[in-house]
Amino acid sequence: MPLNDYRFRSLWSVPAPTGRVFATLVDLAGYPDWWPDIRDVTRVDDDTAEVTCRSVLPYALTFRLHRAVEDKPAGRMRVDMTGDLEGFVQGQVAAHRSAGAVLAITQRVVVRKPLLRAFAPVGRPVFRANHALMMWRGQRGFRTYLTG
Repeated sequence: MPLNDYRFRSLWSVPAPTGRVFATLVDLAGYPDWWPDIRDVTRVDDDTAEVTCRSVLPYALTFRLHRAVEDKPAGRMRVDMTGDLEGFVQGQVAAHRSAGAVLAITQRVVVRKPLLRAFAPVGRPVFRANHALMMWRGQRGFRTYLTG
């Protein structure tokens, strides 16, 4: 796999009804309300938003998310990404007997930001750790937002 190609998978357990989890997941404009690393979301059109995120490392990523799939009955969504990151993020919400809902997140992205591409040979493990922290903070914020 090339150094700038990343694949991630996360499972978030959320003590909330699946419908509420799905509605919050597809509301991109609301992400900054619960995810501290999503710094800004600007609506471009009904299916597209521009997002800026930054975790603990001193760089921000800006990319567009374009709705590719939003299937509420199946609990499935997917957005395609262009910009500093290109690829996709998809989520699958399912009922879980003890947790309320479980959200499976799959990401496949290629980094296009020149600075990060240049540092990939030595920075890849740090970039992956930064992503893991961002996802952990996202899950914590998501759970708090939905149960608060």
